[in-house]
Amino acid sequence: MTESHSFPSVHFFYEETEFTLDNPAEFKQWIDVIMEHLGQEIEAINYIFCSDEYLLQVNRTYLNHEYYTDIISFPYSEAPNALEGDIFISVDRVKENAIDHDTTFEKELLRVMAHGLLHFVGYKDKTEEESGIMREKENEMINLFKLSES
Repeated sequence: MTESHSFPSVHFFYEETEFTLDNPAEFKQWIDVIMEHLGQEIEAINYIFCSDEYLLQVNRTYLNHEYYTDIISFPYSEAPNALEGDIFISVDRVKENAIDHDTTFEKELLRVMAHGLLHFVGYKDKTEEESGIMREKENEMINLFKLSES
């Protein structure tokens, strides 16, 4: 008998953007693979894909920051190994970052989606050293995307 994995409680929402994920189940399966890899479980994660202006307003309202960003994550769970929270992603920033970093939109989207999860499990990116470790982990998670497709 093989072990089956149910998809984590992951939901996708869209605010002030025409973007939608082509195959949400594929992304949920990838997130399930990431959680197995990290030894974590998801209680509930909401990805909110939005416009630059929408995320700027979130940044102003909740963090008192006056700048555009590609991602803001709000963890809600204090329980170990049971992640819960909201991850806001600016689709506009992801598109621009893909161009700036000479990569595809899909790869940059995966990077940012993984980035939010990595924050939830304790990775930081405030210092140069932390940013380097975060980037390595992001790449590791991106590589798991292809594994989730098999």
